[in-house]
Amino acid sequence: MDKKNALRAGALASGTTLMMLLMSSPALALTRDDGDDPGNGLSVIDTLGLYVVAPIVIFLVIAGLVMLGDKSRKQQKQG
Repeated sequence: MDKKNALRAGALASGTTLMMLLMSSPALALTRDDGDDPGNGLSVIDTLGLYVVAPIVIFLVIAGLVMLGDKSRKQQKQG
């Protein structure tokens, strides 16, 4: 009975995904619109910095601030 429900859920999910892909229209990203003025593209270094390094740095800063706040509470309780 459990395999039957899993098979049914998988079939429903794949069917839904397939229908969404077939019914969606193409993005037409290559067609330029009037007034469209894209800037220069990003280099590989710029892209990695923006989408990989920056989120990691932001995560580490937030984690560090949380850890500092947690340590300051522990010190207040002890003293």
